[in-house]
Amino acid sequence: MTRKPDIAGPGISSRRRAPMKLSTTSLVKVGSLPGAEGFPLVVEPTLEDLDPADWAANHREWIDAKLQESGALLFRGFRVPDAFAFRAFVGALSSELLDYVERAAPRTQVAPNVYTSTEFAADQSIPLHHEMSYSHNWPTRLWFYCDVPSPVGGATPLAPERLVTSRIPEDIRQRFLEKKVMYVRNYGEGVDLSWQEAFQTQERAEVERYCQSCGMTCEWRDGDRLRTRAVRQVMATHPRTGEALWFNHAPIFHETNLSPSVREALRAQFRPDEMPRNAFYGDGSPLEPEVLERIRGVYADATVRFPWQKGDVLMVDNFLAVHGRDPFEGERSILVAMAELYVSPGPG
Repeated sequence: MTRKPDIAGPGISSRRRAPMKLSTTSLVKVGSLPGAEGFPLVVEPTLEDLDPADWAANHREWIDAKLQESGALLFRGFRVPDAFAFRAFVGALSSELLDYVERAAPRTQVAPNVYTSTEFAADQSIPLHHEMSYSHNWPTRLWFYCDVPSPVGGATPLAPERLVTSRIPEDIRQRFLEKKVMYVRNYGEGVDLSWQEAFQTQERAEVERYCQSCGMTCEWRDGDRLRTRAVRQVMATHPRTGEALWFNHAPIFHETNLSPSVREALRAQFRPDEMPRNAFYGDGSPLEPEVLERIRGVYADATVRFPWQKGDVLMVDNFLAVHGRDPFEGERSILVAMAELYVSPGPG
């Protein structure tokens, strides 16, 4: 009897071996930082040669579920050596990364849709905030990449917004919901961003079109100055979970966020609505400083900090977590990417 040839080749079984499927938990391990159970969740690879972008692309549903559960994920120990590897990792999780328009802080683009973190002086802190909650649209997701960790300070503090929202006093919540929040910005005073940098254009007509499209009034003043006013939301609804969450920039834009010396110097030159930036109730009435301090206190009590390590990637749900920056010494380089634009249905 003639034997059929082995179609798999000499020494190889003709029976095809089924591809081996590795579970997510066999490729990574999940834990927490000391004293910060579950926020952020820490994800670390169990294999040294695990490709971060390839792993992320094949485990998007798992990553999405963990992000929704915690609000922030810290990917630590993955091979992310530079801005372009960071861009590849982020691109595996979101196909459309966002530009940075209607800016509130200076940034520099270092790779496609990858920016430096806010370029404020090293001795200044940036309070906890939701990215662009002063605008009519904002990124749903943020990523931070540690290129160079500062030797002293420089943490990116976080707080879980679910916890913060639950602790906002009910009288404050109702007052804000009734009146909403108005942001007033004055560009071209020489102490903040120019309108050209904020709106990324040299054309006044482009600024006017942008403002009209998002329900913001603009007023051109002498000396190439611009004033904008916008009434925005106090709380926002998470697009996936349906949760109503505290979501505004009132404590950040209000003049009481400035150091006393800077605030007094600006007050000597400008009326409240002429300050480079300020916040009011939606009807234009002043926000009470003591109310803003109570809100800041709620955020402070919920804050978590951790020291950056080179190659860390922090993924943040912009609805479920707030972030900031601590002062630092020495060199520090943290990069940022944003994705999944959310357009607000209007003040509420």
